Amino acid sequence: MRLYGFFFVLFSLMAYGQISEANQVKVRSLCKIDHPSDKKFGWECRQIKKGETLESLFGDRWIDVARLNRIDRRHAYPGADLKVPLRLEDITDFTPMTKEYPPAEKDEKFILVDLSEQFLGAYEYGRLVFSFPVATGEDGHETPTGKFRITAISRNHRSSKYFIENTTIPYPMTFGLRFFVSRGEVSYWFHGRDMPGYPVSHGCLGLYDEAMQKKYYGYPKEPVLEDAKILYKWVAGSRQDDGMFQVMKDGPRVEIVGKAP
Repeated sequence: MRLYGFFFVLFSLMAYGQISEANQVKVRSLCKIDHPSDKKFGWECRQIKKGETLESLFGDRWIDVARLNRIDRRHAYPGADLKVPLRLEDITDFTPMTKEYPPAEKDEKFILVDLSEQFLGAYEYGRLVFSFPVATGEDGHETPTGKFRITAISRNHRSSKYFIENTTIPYPMTFGLRFFVSRGEVSYWFHGRDMPGYPVSHGCLGLYDEAMQKKYYGYPKEPVLEDAKILYKWVAGSRQDDGMFQVMKDGPRVEIVGKAP
């Protein structure tokens, strides 16, 4: 029965065009993903039923629930489990990131990533200006921890190694911000991607980009979430940008801490 259930969910995902990562399929309960901030409020596990969406379930609070679960609408399919707070007001403008970060108080712009929370915070002189969920590296492809710096930008960046599932289209890494190049010449980026609610990347840090999802997957029909674009524009500032790869000197510092769930 377990095998039958897996293939039933797999068939549903394929039918709705909602497979998350190029060349792979994962079905995982978000209620089993442990973040430290989950202990700050009461919540229950709820499975999405046929015909239900984040919008139909939570109205104008759907973004807060999406952020809490680090999930995008394309992955909120029937059969998916969600953490739902007992009181929606407990997650208004949800963020687990600290409002102030003293080590960054001299930085005009600074990015802090907490892998245990699967979240990033953007700081100006040590004060949080916005924060977003991220999808980090899966087992075997962990996101590196430590101190880095944004060294390049590439608004229309694409993967040179991975492809959109069942196509020859290079996986889009929209609004790319490079923060590290390994000794093996592997580049790590912040970029737009699918957000299934758990670590799934090959080491990069993914953010919401529903416009990209609509372009390549046809869903959602009305894009709203654009975290990758917001972070990109904040980092790039007023510099001239033709959408192509550009080296960035003295880009914002980046610190990545914690361990992914």
